[in-house]
Amino acid sequence: MKHLVIIGARGAGRETYSTALNTREYEEGLLDVKGFLDDKSDALDSTPGYPPILSSVEDYEIQEDDVFICALGDPVWRKKYVEKILSKGGHFVNVIDKTATIGPNVKIGTGCIIKRYVGLSCDVSVGDYVFIQAYTAVGHDAKIGNYCHLNTNSFMGGYSELADGVVMQTHAILLPHKKAGAWSTIGAGSVAIRNVKAGTTVMGVPAKLITF
Repeated sequence: MKHLVIIGARGAGRETYSTALNTREYEEGLLDVKGFLDDKSDALDSTPGYPPILSSVEDYEIQEDDVFICALGDPVWRKKYVEKILSKGGHFVNVIDKTATIGPNVKIGTGCIIKRYVGLSCDVSVGDYVFIQAYTAVGHDAKIGNYCHLNTNSFMGGYSELADGVVMQTHAILLPHKKAGAWSTIGAGSVAIRNVKAGTTVMGVPAKLITF
């Protein structure tokens, strides 16, 4: 049996714990949840009933049969803490809810979180350390880069592409054949009808560049 250690004990971490309990690996006794890594040792004090916070990422000593998932919503922080565990020799696994629909010829990388009722159509490619929230739909032949974050009810059309680190906020839509550049953001409720440039944020219907 593998012992899952969840990086992050805040909201996304607690949600990921719930997802882990609804995986086929947990159901078949191949995986349990050992606990969380978080530098805020009292993060779960007001929400009892979860496994313990074991330590911070920095202080954790990896044990035999430990496997990891990084449940941090921000791709920048996710990348940082994934790399910390990798530097210690840790191994990441996928946490995929058993209600997710995975089409034929779909390729999924390492360390991905795929939640309830996600739909990945045929011939989709998903990179490493990707976080896909519930009810998201991804069309045929779409490509998702490493560290992307797709929030609830987001949609990617057929042949659309996300480069590394893209965030699609709740109800965001990327139309077929369109691309979002690395570390860009498509805002909540937005419809991207054109390619999105790397490092930018777009919002609206149709989505337009916004600055802060």
